[in-house]
Parts: sequence; structure tokens; C-alpha cells
Amino acid sequence: MKEYKVYWIKEEFAKHYYYKCDILFRFLKEHYYNQLRNDLLMQFNFITENFPKDPLISQLIRQPKNTLRREYSMDKLEIGNKREFITLHIEEKHIKFRCETLQDAEALLFPTLRRFHPYLFIIDNDYENYGWISPVKISTAYNNDQVLYS
Repeated sequence: MKEYKVYWIKEEFAKHYYYKCDILFRFLKEHYYNQLRNDLLMQFNFITENFPKDPLISQLIRQPKNTLRREYSMDKLEIGNKREFITLHIEEKHIKFRCETLQDAEALLFPTLRRFHPYLFIIDNDYENYGWISPVKISTAYNNDQVLYS
């Protein structure tokens, strides 16, 4: 099974780094391997939000076609249906989950996460796969003072 981590990135940083996700990936990876560095810890805490565990679990329970099993001893959740299965750990600053393929996560977990919050960044450290779970919607106002020259 592959292991992935999901981070809740604050809106201003998500919009700024949406097309620079390689920089965000390198930073999160550097923080992961150097968690004792105070400068990285401060930056990490500044750009990420905490995951509210109980509201997220209640959203996962309401997901149709999913069965949810919770192991209180290890604070582990298992989400599944007849074909797919995911093991999930909701920690303070990230969600760690394991699944066979990302299609399993797309069927069981990602729809709930997209409804829960739009600025979630996913990382697979083993293969350096990373990206946003959903597109960031950036609306820009039209400026009448702009003129295009040819």
C-alpha cells in the first residue's frame, strides 16, 4: 500500500503557490526530514491550518456508500466499500492515509475533503508525487484601464 499525506494550506499561500507546487513540495519535504529546525517549524505552522478532527470524521460518516470503522486505541480510521479500502490517521497538521491506488482515495476520501476545504495539498514522499486535491479558484477583476498593443 502507498502512503500519502494531506496538508491544509492557508488560502493566501495556496493561491500564491498553486502553480509553484514544486516549491511547496520541497518545503514540506524539508520540514518533514528536519522537524527540529525552529525556522522550518515556524514557517510550516504559519502556512498550514490544523485539521479539526471531529467535523472531518462526521463528514466522512455522511459520505454515501462508505463504511467507516474507528479504532480508538490507535486513533485510526478505516474507510471502505465493496471494492476500495483506505486506512486514515488524522493528525494535528496533516492527514496520513494508505491505499492501493489513488483511484481508491478518489472514490472514498477526496470528495469529502473537497467539500470540507478547497486548499489541500497531497504528497507521496516515496515517489515524489504531489499536487492539489482540487483546483484553486482565483477570480480576477477585469481592469478597464488595460490596453493591449500589437
